Amino acid sequence: MKRLAKRAAVGLGRTGSCVHHGSGDIVIAFSNAYTIPHFSDSALQPFPPLVRDDAPLMNELFQAAIEATEEAIWNSLTMAETTAGRNGRVGEAIPYSLLRRMGE
Repeated sequence: MKRLAKRAAVGLGRTGSCVHHGSGDIVIAFSNAYTIPHFSDSALQPFPPLVRDDAPLMNELFQAAIEATEEAIWNSLTMAETTAGRNGRVGEAIPYSLLRRMGE
């Protein structure tokens, strides 16, 4: 999971983001593969690995994590609507056509 989460930074980079000191980039990864009781009297049993360290498969998963991050960023930018905020401040929506032209 940690190895997959690290690939999200590559997805950020593919959208034009660059990491600077203090930029606040953060990645959160979680799994719902197992349920572990918060309080339990029994010892936890080790879980078998779900995916072996199979290089071709791991490379595909890494690529999927990168592409999913990139896609999520583009979707969040193009699906946002213009909003009015406090003191008359306005956050303008970014037209999809503009982003598409920038990517060409």
